[in-house]
Amino acid sequence: MIASLRRTALLTLCSLALAAAPLLAVAGNDSGVLVLGRISDNPKKHYEQLKPLLDYVIPRLADVGIHEGRILMAKDTQQMASYLRRGRVDWVTETTGTAMLLRERARATTLLLTERDGVSHYHSIFFARRDSGLTSLDDLRGHSIAFQRPNSTSAYFVPAAELLRRGFSLEILLSPEDRIERDEVGYLFAWSELNISTWVHKGLADVGVMSNLDWTNPHRMPPSFRNDLTVIGETNDYPRAVEMVRAGLDPRVEARLREVLIDAAGDPEAGDALLRFFNTTRFMPVDPESQEALDRISEGVARVRAEVE
Repeated sequence: MIASLRRTALLTLCSLALAAAPLLAVAGNDSGVLVLGRISDNPKKHYEQLKPLLDYVIPRLADVGIHEGRILMAKDTQQMASYLRRGRVDWVTETTGTAMLLRERARATTLLLTERDGVSHYHSIFFARRDSGLTSLDDLRGHSIAFQRPNSTSAYFVPAAELLRRGFSLEILLSPEDRIERDEVGYLFAWSELNISTWVHKGLADVGVMSNLDWTNPHRMPPSFRNDLTVIGETNDYPRAVEMVRAGLDPRVEARLREVLIDAAGDPEAGDALLRFFNTTRFMPVDPESQEALDRISEGVARVRAEVE
């Protein structure tokens, strides 16, 4: 009797779960709802950064039928691409390299450029110890380079693509003590800019790479380290961050969202929301030069994925 009741209860729970599944799958498609997404390893922190701007935007989209905003986090690029393809996320804010991955995998389109701390574009810097004998990127064969992490634009995607463009072959190292073949470049992930600068300064990696903003940041590149280091190469400038929207988003919603975000920089009511939104100072239309840079990064990211990973 007890076993029979347990089987009945289990069947009931399974039926309820199956019935609820379609509702969960289409939750992001509700009429009148705009869903803002973010790839996050700290959902609580990012929710607090995203929510104020979403709250600012939603009332200003009422004339195109939007009356509610939601936030949906993804654990990685693959999951976010799935959300975009399925229409569960409408708008994503990301750094350029990850944004271009979403363009490739989910046909997401660029809505606007994002200026943070008054900076809309930056570039990557390669550096080595002054006493290393390395003076340019041409000297890198047979040496090691420290990247930051696998989803970093400035300290992985862009510099790795630049090395591939120059004809280098990149091979991952097991540890800083691991050695590479003479014609290859070995790479490791240091997981933070401070680790990158420390590794190069201590000789654990021959070359490091980071953005020009991090190069001048004393918390990420201590001045005492920088005095012993020298720049051996730089990339072209590229957008710092971008806002993306999913394919198939109502054109009226997309156009109004673009307008509201561009106008936000001149609206005192948006000041705090912009500041909390990753220290955003303004949103900017995509100019032709920036579009070329985005296309270049898209090609580079695809090549890194295919030839390095």
